[in-house]
Amino acid sequence: AGLRRRSRVTDIVEKFSAIKALQAIDLATVVVVVLDSTEAVTEQDAHLLGLVLESGRSVVVAVNKWDGLESGKRDQIRRELDRKLKFIEYARRVFISALHGTGVGVLLENVTQAWKSSQISARTSSVTEMLNRAITAHPPPLKRGRRVKLRYAHLGGRNPPTIVIHGNQTQMLPQSYRRYLANYFREELKLIGTPVRIEFKQSSNPYAHKRNTLSPRQAQKKRRLMKYVKRR
Repeated sequence: AGLRRRSRVTDIVEKFSAIKALQAIDLATVVVVVLDSTEAVTEQDAHLLGLVLESGRSVVVAVNKWDGLESGKRDQIRRELDRKLKFIEYARRVFISALHGTGVGVLLENVTQAWKSSQISARTSSVTEMLNRAITAHPPPLKRGRRVKLRYAHLGGRNPPTIVIHGNQTQMLPQSYRRYLANYFREELKLIGTPVRIEFKQSSNPYAHKRNTLSPRQAQKKRRLMKYVKRR
C-alpha cells in the first residue's frame, strides 16, 4: 500500500491514489507497506498501518533505501521502528533496496509466508487444546467473585484467522485478557505477519425459555390434586 504524506497530496490525481490505496487494503490478503528509511516514521505511516491492523490483514513492512545507510543510522532506524510500530508487533519487517533489488527476494518469501498464515486451518480438538493450555498458563481473572468459564474453541474463518471461543459470561473478560488470548493463539499457530481475531460465543442453556412438560401420569396426578384443593 502506498500513501503519500498529506502535505504532498496536492492534486486530484494524488488524492485519488490515496483513496485507492485504502481501498486496496480491504481487497488484499497481504499488505506490503513501504517505508522510506531516509525519513522518520511519520504519523501518516503509523495511520496507514493502523488501518491495516483494523482490517485484520496480513502485513509485511518493507523498509526501502536500506543499502545507502551507515551502520549507526541503521541501528537508529531499527530502534525507531520498535518504538513507533509497537502497536503492530506481528508485522514482519524486511530491509530492501528497490533500486538495486537487494532484499526483494526475502520480501517475496515473507509475503508468501504471510499469505499461508492467513489461510491456516486447524482441527477443533487442536484449537481447544491450545485454549486449555492458555487458561492453565494464565487463568481468566475473577469478576464479581466468579471466574469466566471458557469451554472450547474452533477456527471460525480465515484472512484473518478467527478463533471462536465458547463459554459462559465471556462478555466479562477484560480487553487485556482478550489480547493475551490473541497473542497466545498467534504464537501457537506460528503465524507470520498475520494477526488473530478472537470472537466469543455464549454457551446457551438448553432448558432456557422451555416450559416444563408433564408426563400423562404427572398430569393426572396434578388434576386430582387440583380437585382436592377446590373441594377444600
